[in-house]
Amino acid sequence: MRTTIDLPDDLLAKSKRLAAEAKRPLRAVIEDALREALARRHPSRQAAPVRLTTFGGSGLQHGVDLDDRAALLDLMDTPR
Repeated sequence: MRTTIDLPDDLLAKSKRLAAEAKRPLRAVIEDALREALARRHPSRQAAPVRLTTFGGSGLQHGVDLDDRAALLDLMDTPR
């Protein structure tokens, strides 16, 4: 979307220098700055911790190789 904004001359000059140094369009530099400012104002909510159910035991079942996906799928499909 296009819009027009008035910026102080010194801020525009600094922004143009930053864009030139970073070899990025001025638009991208301004977008990044605005996104950062908005993110600081409204920090994202921290996700609730995940609780994983674990079971006691002595480790992996005999013959299970977590690096061998095909063998692992075969073991999971085998009835007990």
